[in-house]
Amino acid sequence: INYFGSVVVGCMWTCKLSLFISLCNVLFFSPQYGIVLDAGSSRTTVYVYEWPAEKENDTGVVSQIFKCSVKGPGISSYENNPGALAKPFGDCLNKVKERIPVHLHKNTSAYLGATAGMRLLRLQNETAANEVLASIQNYFRAQPFEFRGAQIITGPEEGLYGWITANYLTGKTVHPQKRTTMGALDLGGASTQISFIPEDFQDNPNSTLQVKLYGYEYNVYTHSFQCYGRDEAEKRSLALLLQVTSSNVDNPCYPQNYETAFTMKYFCGSLCTQSLRPANYYPNQLVKFHGTGDPGLCQEMVSLLFNFTACRDRRECPFNGIHQPKVKGNFVAFSGFYYTINALNLSGHFSLADFNSSMWFFCSQKLSVLTEIQGFGALFNKKHFLSYCFSANFIYYLLVHGYKFDAETWPQIHFQKEVGNSSIAWSLGYMLSLTNMIPAESKLIQLPLKPSLFAGLLLFFTAMALLCLIFLVYLCIVSCNQKNISHVEQVFTPE
Repeated sequence: INYFGSVVVGCMWTCKLSLFISLCNVLFFSPQYGIVLDAGSSRTTVYVYEWPAEKENDTGVVSQIFKCSVKGPGISSYENNPGALAKPFGDCLNKVKERIPVHLHKNTSAYLGATAGMRLLRLQNETAANEVLASIQNYFRAQPFEFRGAQIITGPEEGLYGWITANYLTGKTVHPQKRTTMGALDLGGASTQISFIPEDFQDNPNSTLQVKLYGYEYNVYTHSFQCYGRDEAEKRSLALLLQVTSSNVDNPCYPQNYETAFTMKYFCGSLCTQSLRPANYYPNQLVKFHGTGDPGLCQEMVSLLFNFTACRDRRECPFNGIHQPKVKGNFVAFSGFYYTINALNLSGHFSLADFNSSMWFFCSQKLSVLTEIQGFGALFNKKHFLSYCFSANFIYYLLVHGYKFDAETWPQIHFQKEVGNSSIAWSLGYMLSLTNMIPAESKLIQLPLKPSLFAGLLLFFTAMALLCLIFLVYLCIVSCNQKNISHVEQVFTPE
């Protein structure tokens, strides 16, 4: 009886310990997930982030594990048919469901942040913008994730979140004796942002936002230029060209011999081009554009997009009368900046002179030549291929004549798409902020072992401890049995 009782007790303890280990494994070693939908003006991108469950807001351990581009245009394009949003979202969300374990779906937070495209739509038609957001809310009610809402973020917020992402991924920290942070340059479809730590934020405190990163407070200068995103800027350039001629328009930024046609509504229907609409504006009328491939004229046309006279020789004023401190330190330029540089076949560190020569060469070529050049052919089918000449000139004027980078400071700009496997985008900083996971320590704390390996070792040593415990119980049982036998022998031994 004692023997079998000991075995039963041992089994009960083993089961309890196994259950405890399984519970600890789920609570402490199963990763957690977050979903961010970056609803830009031209498209929506879905990001899935993962971090170990045992890590809180003190460590830089969040990593991107999945990225998916939603088919179709940005959500602001659905102003007349908000109900049609669900179908294109479905493909990406189904893939997300496969990447995240089913038992963690209901505990996975999802966020949607809309940027300049929706900011413009709200200014133009607030009712339509609200209907688009309501449609997204309704769609996510049927999804298994914990949807935390769809909101339109402001331009300064977008810039700040991009700055947080850039510094989070590059591991930049602040030390009391030396400040080392990375500035952020973001070029979207409808707006562009610049964010960095100025030399003295007290010169204009209204232009700075305060954030605490790695345990130190920063006053980040950030500004968002509405209508200076790549797509809206090009639409404004087409509207300016139309003012010169009425029907067949020469476009010096298009490759030689390239011809295309757009409706007036395409490039004059935006809020950004409202002031440039011709008197005889007919939304459905086609306007033909003929490429001339003239880099000199292209630069002149692009320069007209910037109001450099508004500053009136004021110090620390780039254009359009906007205050901006002198650029300082290293910068990471992502999104549209990176894609244009990549199209020019540039990478790594290169000088401003190298950029200018590549841009001039690209803009001087015929369409047939461009498609045959190594590196360009693969880009031919992409949406913006034919506009990379415009994009390059726009970037030149924005960075050099606008933000005041020069030949000496140009090498401080790092054109990057991602760090490791994580995209440089405002979406990561957005999620870190909303989940209160902005790092609070000056050093990144990493586990010496991966969570999976650590869990395996824990199970191994637990199993060894159990075997030792069973062996001890066995020894106790054997010892007790021997004592009982000895006692019985003493009782029955004749005197």
